[in-house]
Amino acid sequence: MADIETRPTNFIRQIIDADLASGKHSGTVTRFPPEPNGYLHIGHAKSICLNFGIAKDYQGQCNLRFDDTNPEKENIDFVNSIQKDVQWLGFQWDGAVRYSSDYFDALYGYAVELINKGLAYVCFLNAEEMRQYRGSLTEAGKASPTRDTSPAENLALFEKMRAGGFKEGECSLRAKIDMSSPFICMRDPVIYRVKFAHHHQTGDKWCIYPMYDFTHCISDALEGITHSLCTLEFQDNRRLYDWILDNITIACHPQQIEFSRLNLEYQVMSKRKLHTLVEGAHVSGWDDPRMPTIAGLRRRGYTPASLREFAKRIGITKQDNMIEWSALESCIREDLDAHAPRAMAVLDPLKVTISNYQAADVEWLDVHNHPKDETMGSRKVPFGKVLYIDRADFREEANKKYKRMVTGGEVRLRGAYVIRADEVIKNADGEIVELICSYDPETLGKNPADGRKVRGVIHWVEASNALTAEFRVYDRLFTVANPAAEEDFIQVINPASLTVKQGFVEPSLKTAPAEQAYQFEREGYYCADNRDSRPDALVFNRTVGLRDSFADDV
Repeated sequence: MADIETRPTNFIRQIIDADLASGKHSGTVTRFPPEPNGYLHIGHAKSICLNFGIAKDYQGQCNLRFDDTNPEKENIDFVNSIQKDVQWLGFQWDGAVRYSSDYFDALYGYAVELINKGLAYVCFLNAEEMRQYRGSLTEAGKASPTRDTSPAENLALFEKMRAGGFKEGECSLRAKIDMSSPFICMRDPVIYRVKFAHHHQTGDKWCIYPMYDFTHCISDALEGITHSLCTLEFQDNRRLYDWILDNITIACHPQQIEFSRLNLEYQVMSKRKLHTLVEGAHVSGWDDPRMPTIAGLRRRGYTPASLREFAKRIGITKQDNMIEWSALESCIREDLDAHAPRAMAVLDPLKVTISNYQAADVEWLDVHNHPKDETMGSRKVPFGKVLYIDRADFREEANKKYKRMVTGGEVRLRGAYVIRADEVIKNADGEIVELICSYDPETLGKNPADGRKVRGVIHWVEASNALTAEFRVYDRLFTVANPAAEEDFIQVINPASLTVKQGFVEPSLKTAPAEQAYQFEREGYYCADNRDSRPDALVFNRTVGLRDSFADDV
């Protein structure tokens, strides 16, 4: 076991420590049990870090199990994407991938056991009738007409359900618990329903499928899970979790422990709402870089280390709260500031002609890849007579606070020479289309010999070797901090969440690996898109700006 002083503490780890100290458990077994009905989002990343982190720190085991009880909403693409996300985050499950469907035969047997004990019955109420019979938070429910059917009769009906003898919605198997319970989940919950659907693992073997609440706890027990960690919305369901395990013959009874789910500003974190965004084409797919999915964040340029650090910083609590989006951005900024090489890109190009540059060919300058990390080495960057600079880096007139280029003023080109703006060329509409500049050939890597001060440094790209590129500038998907609270969250989608720009990058980026982060000076951190970017059609996604400017703009 890792030294307890080096581990992050939280109430879950305190429970585990007490269980190990008392001898209740000799080790820990956790699991990450997603339903394969969508892509994982950053809230799942928190759970992954928790479950796999505990397994690592306590030298225990963590399973990956798909709770695949609803084949109509599940598919193998979701299964595959989830496995990739877990591994990309830096974790590996113990043993083979598990599926709750692996246990369907055992689950059927446990349902039969409940029937034989008089603790389950086949009910013929439809969904609407069942809602009416269930009662409310202030009124007790009333018994189904078939609640007191004999075990023998219920067993025969259940076998008929399995054999396909009933239509979908015609009947269900319900646990016989307490229709007057103050907890709605204990008022004879459905544990099996008829569903004629092809399953991605079991094919057409079954036409009845167990409900999630029935399946989940038994799957945990069959796997020997010691601590079943879930989010707070399942707190009331813990009573059903325990009731099922207490009333079947099974050796293991895991302890369910609830923690707060991740609520992130300017995002929706429900799979239903994420489905709505994807299916309504409000985003380009599950991996759209504006989505809070792990695949979307990865495509945007977030790193596994930044997400793990984020999960560490927000911690594990019992109380729901809203996490600021800036907290996530600060994690990726810190990571990329330290590890992302620098490169030059111009997103809004303005042509610059160096009037006194006489060389027929470009010269290749040696430019450091990182200002603070010499181990990152350097790269060759071309310099020539015609360059592009960013339009925002020039003003005809400016006050003394403006440290970039003005008419008659000097700036240093990053990694190159000092240049002076001598002449402004405009088109018929009065728009600046070109700057005529001169350079000081004695200022490569050193200050002007006469001692004059050059305050500003700007980025640039040499024109003849420049590569055209598309820049996708991403921002927060919603304009309000809590879009889920809105009557229609679609109406508060940020219209500026994606801005597309066309510009240039230096030639070293021709083979930029997908997802490799670069800092483009003053523009932010960018990475080559893992779907659309290729050497002959470069596409860069903005991961995050150099600072948080969203609050000032919205």
